[in-house]
Amino acid sequence: MDREKAILVGIELQKDKGSIEASMVELALLAKTAGAQITGSITQNKAKPDLKYFIGTGKLEELIQIVKQTGANLVIFDNDLHPSQERNLEEVLGIKVINRTELILDIFAQHAHSHEGRLQVELAQNQFMMTRLSGKGTLLSRLGGGIGTRGPGETKLEQDKRKLRYRISLLKEDIEKIRRSRVTKRSARISSGIKNLSLIGYTNAGKSTLLNVLTKSNVLAQDKLFATLDTTTRKLYISADKSVLISDTVGFIQKLPHQLIDAFKATLEEVTDSDILLHVVDASSPDMEKQMDAVYGVLEEIGAISKPIITVFNKMDLVKGTIPKDISERYKPYVEISARDKNGLDKLKNCIETFL
Repeated sequence: MDREKAILVGIELQKDKGSIEASMVELALLAKTAGAQITGSITQNKAKPDLKYFIGTGKLEELIQIVKQTGANLVIFDNDLHPSQERNLEEVLGIKVINRTELILDIFAQHAHSHEGRLQVELAQNQFMMTRLSGKGTLLSRLGGGIGTRGPGETKLEQDKRKLRYRISLLKEDIEKIRRSRVTKRSARISSGIKNLSLIGYTNAGKSTLLNVLTKSNVLAQDKLFATLDTTTRKLYISADKSVLISDTVGFIQKLPHQLIDAFKATLEEVTDSDILLHVVDASSPDMEKQMDAVYGVLEEIGAISKPIITVFNKMDLVKGTIPKDISERYKPYVEISARDKNGLDKLKNCIETFL
């Protein structure tokens, strides 16, 4: 995504009461990560979405005026829109309209550097496109026909779906080959008796920074959402004569698109096959518990919720005092650290050794 001027729109429906503020802050971070310049933001409370435009007519008029005043060329909705609603909005506004899922897919596409990462992102994009084709109106349903065909032939929509299905099938085959290779390597590791730990957590919680300070590595660690997509594994010495393998994994987020979870299943198997999960938490975030819930939601979805988990409250250098007792008691065993300041790392190693 080039440097678009974007307006953010969030609609809080009755069923989602109380979640709009934090979600809009996160949407702004996602937009900035994608490279957009935010020129405006509007929110609305509605009992149910408008069938034609999702937002109400009054808010639509307000949005039209903001577009004119700011010269914005992109509108990003925090909500999932139906393809016909996106099309209707684009016709009225005269600029591109996308939703949160499309924005996250764009960020993943920017940050996928390995061959496996690019395959997984392309799979997610194609699976998302399959869900959108039928709602794109008459443009994609023109007749294909032509010389040598019987009758009207395939519709354009059917052709597009067939091509997408074929590409999705090829991508899944390539990813499956990578998965089988990874399974072979894991089997060799398990037979050698080496234990494996996985760093999990909300995006930007500090997983890559923690991996770097624990293993003296130089994995990319940036103050950005989804800076790391590719799994990185390093050896960690927890004592003079004991070592384990520790893997950094893709960060999670609220409303993580199902297409991404499905596409990254091969990568996330690293989590399901781990002996211990280190749940890295941004203790300085005002939405800490919501972020933790989002992580547990993904763990449940990939079948890793029953794994032994050590909760690692990170960024304690930005927190006054300690984690409230009612929270820390719920997430035992836990340690409080600052990966940036390298505080609490010995306690974390001791906790890991006790678990092992």
